[in-house]
Amino acid sequence: MDSNAQLLLGLFLGVAMAAGGYRKQSLSESGAIAAALVGAIIFGLGGWAWGVLLVAFFVGSSALSAYNPRHKAQVAAEKFDKGSRRDWGQVLANGGWATLLALLMWLSPAPWLFPALVGTLATVTADTWATELGTLSAQPPRLITTWQTVPPGTNGAISLLGTMASLVGALFIGTLAYPLVMLGGAPHLALNPLWLPLVGAVSGLTGSLADSLLGATVQQVYHCPRCDSETERALHHCGTATHYLRGWRWMDNDMVNFLASVVGSIVAAWLAVVLA
Repeated sequence: MDSNAQLLLGLFLGVAMAAGGYRKQSLSESGAIAAALVGAIIFGLGGWAWGVLLVAFFVGSSALSAYNPRHKAQVAAEKFDKGSRRDWGQVLANGGWATLLALLMWLSPAPWLFPALVGTLATVTADTWATELGTLSAQPPRLITTWQTVPPGTNGAISLLGTMASLVGALFIGTLAYPLVMLGGAPHLALNPLWLPLVGAVSGLTGSLADSLLGATVQQVYHCPRCDSETERALHHCGTATHYLRGWRWMDNDMVNFLASVVGSIVAAWLAVVLA
């Protein structure tokens, strides 16, 4: 397939994915537009195997978002800045680095780029699965830096259920990458594809833990004086304006997710070079 046809196919598939997400109410209007662009570039410039991994992340994460919504809605309203419908910022936080990797693959193919993609998508999958399932844990989570028990949804909090979900999500992406390579989806790969499940699991879990570490240390946090609780929201769900408490003001949850995806891709690329 020539490059122009691949780009047109990528645009078609990106729009189809975005339209499906919008109909299922997993994407807002701005999120659908951003998802269409991200999908088009990753499909069109990275290749079909890149696109399949992106769809796997999107479909799996959207399905988990719809699981037991009543229980998670209370935590989301209390702690999270955004709801279950992803906007353009969340789409770019999860897919922006993968998009840049696809552009680099188009400009200068290299054997470490597909593993780097596996790492970044394994990270965002791991983090999303940890958030969606970790909030359902019967045991209270603990802050990753101090091991102190904290309320569900607290930035930097981890639980056994959430960590296991994170590992399974990362392994899911890494394992799916193996048959895609065997079908010819990553022709420049120098790594033995049998290593890809391990690469996905290690890089995804590492990136997810990096996300928690950033959340516990430098992510911006607000305080609601009326509810006496910490939140990501500038305006709490109770209608009270919150006060800045700590963290870097520019380090919101979207930026944390983006940086974590970068960490995951670096770990995966390093593993690919070492194992090759």
